[in-house]
Amino acid sequence: MNNQLTNTLESLLDFQPISTESIHLSLDKIDQAIQISNQIPNESRQWETYLNSLALFGFEEWLEQRDTDLTINSDDSSIFNPIISNSITAVCHLNVNQFQVCLITTGSFIDEEISIPRAVVDLPEFSHHLYVVMEVQEELETVVIYGFISYADLIRYKTQVNLLPDEDWTYQIPLTCFDTEIDNLLLYFRCLDLSETTLPDVQTNSQNLAVAKPEITKLLPQLSTQNLWEFITWEQGKILLTNYELLKWIYDWQWQKLIESENIPDNLVEIAENQENSLNYLKKYLPDLLNILTEPTINVGRWLRNELDNFANQLSWVLLPELPELSPMRGTYSPTEEIQAIIRELPENGADIPAHARGAYQDLLLGGIPLRLYALTWSLVSDSTPEWMLLLVLSAPIGMSLPEGIKLRISDTTGILVEQKLNYDEDDFYLFAHVVGGLNEKFIATVFLTPEIQETLPPFGFYPES
Repeated sequence: MNNQLTNTLESLLDFQPISTESIHLSLDKIDQAIQISNQIPNESRQWETYLNSLALFGFEEWLEQRDTDLTINSDDSSIFNPIISNSITAVCHLNVNQFQVCLITTGSFIDEEISIPRAVVDLPEFSHHLYVVMEVQEELETVVIYGFISYADLIRYKTQVNLLPDEDWTYQIPLTCFDTEIDNLLLYFRCLDLSETTLPDVQTNSQNLAVAKPEITKLLPQLSTQNLWEFITWEQGKILLTNYELLKWIYDWQWQKLIESENIPDNLVEIAENQENSLNYLKKYLPDLLNILTEPTINVGRWLRNELDNFANQLSWVLLPELPELSPMRGTYSPTEEIQAIIRELPENGADIPAHARGAYQDLLLGGIPLRLYALTWSLVSDSTPEWMLLLVLSAPIGMSLPEGIKLRISDTTGILVEQKLNYDEDDFYLFAHVVGGLNEKFIATVFLTPEIQETLPPFGFYPES
């Protein structure tokens, strides 16, 4: 196949090629690669991650030896993010002179075809300007840069031959498609204009995730430590691979599967001891996570402007007066008087509410039991970082009591943050919980009566200007 990239490079500069040599790996880099691979729960993916780590270190060393003017940034590389490495067996998101580079690793024997993960070809989130084939000679402690291909040429070949993926979510690309004159790669970094090498735009997949949510909720708790392609379809895989929070859930789940099987290799014991999430916890958390990612959001930030958004109006939320205007307690409580009474008690329980906080409430019916959920919010600054606070209070209508054992849970995209349970032994007549998040964070609350009777509210977000 004619390599359009090579022809372009030859026209840019008359460059005298230099023969490519093997890059020797230092012992500390080998040790670092071992530590990186130990963060992966599946043995086969551990080995792949180990080879990918060696490939990255060798590639960085080669670039530094050949051209000290190149800007290399591997901080965002998937090698240093086990959540990505656990699912995609390539070195993604390596940045060289602002070009996105993907390293494809082979063992010490180069076949006539190179296996490339489908994700780095078909998913815009993992598309790269360049794909570089690295031969890792692990026993010799060396790596060799074999060849490279641009995204444009890769897609052109795939289209021309109607290339189909294998069942393990890989494409087999002939070696003849790769430019093996490695010095052309340096020319690419030095001379080509980044604006002329476009990549596909990333599209939001929240709608696809919303449609697939029921099957994902059912499927993921059945996952063990196997590869995703062994367990789900590519259509399902696309949704998971393009959603970082779900990949993190899978990573945590597979670690817990390994831990609870009590079949942990000796070199992974220390990592396993740092894992805190049980399978039951992760299974309970999964619906919260999926709801945060797919459900419409209540914008509590507008409460600061004395407004309810349309979605909150549709759900029958009622905006409360400003705190200084709340009526003093009288014999018959209204919702404003009830929350005022509760607010007076909260500082004793560690919750101080500023005067500029605003709130609203919604009446719920859970298992035939009437409940009332108050939500208060306010902005704050922590270490010069804008944040917001959400305080939830669960109570019963005046003259009634909360049922014993009722729970209030709040989660975000990192996990379950707090779960409060009513305990009559402690004379609790309401439940409250408060959480702090950045301006782009959302929280979701669940009122839990029994495993069969519970209600999850839509997520709360804080967007005062929207």
